[in-house]
Amino acid sequence: MAPSTLSGGYAQERYGADRNPLVTFDLVHNAPGQVFLADCPTRLAVEIIAEKWAVIVLFALSLEPQRPSDLAELIGGISRKVLTQTLRRLQAYGLVERHAYAEAPPRVEYSLTKLGGTLVEPIKVLTDWARDNGEAIVDFQEKKQR
Repeated sequence: MAPSTLSGGYAQERYGADRNPLVTFDLVHNAPGQVFLADCPTRLAVEIIAEKWAVIVLFALSLEPQRPSDLAELIGGISRKVLTQTLRRLQAYGLVERHAYAEAPPRVEYSLTKLGGTLVEPIKVLTDWARDNGEAIVDFQEKKQR
């Protein structure tokens, strides 16, 4: 297999066990900012969405603005405390916004910001992958336990 070309030059490739390219050398080592450094913005962004519930909450909010109780019911398996922490963290990073309505009783809804909305398509791709490959992962785990 010929080396891939990036920006008119050649890039070395790392290969998996099946000899398919995993990551081009230039994509990791010559990328703007070193993604492995603790203070890299790329790493921060990945860490935010890699948090256990973040992607699920973001995907749920992609449907429509949601009240916390509706989110908890839609998601299932998440405690109110963890949901609140997740929403606050996503809000602190500008991915989610909180709308408090001056009503009796008070009503709060969360929605995606414009920045948060940019994650909807990548999350859909990841969700499709999970739907297509979830059974294979479960099968592998079951075989491994035998």
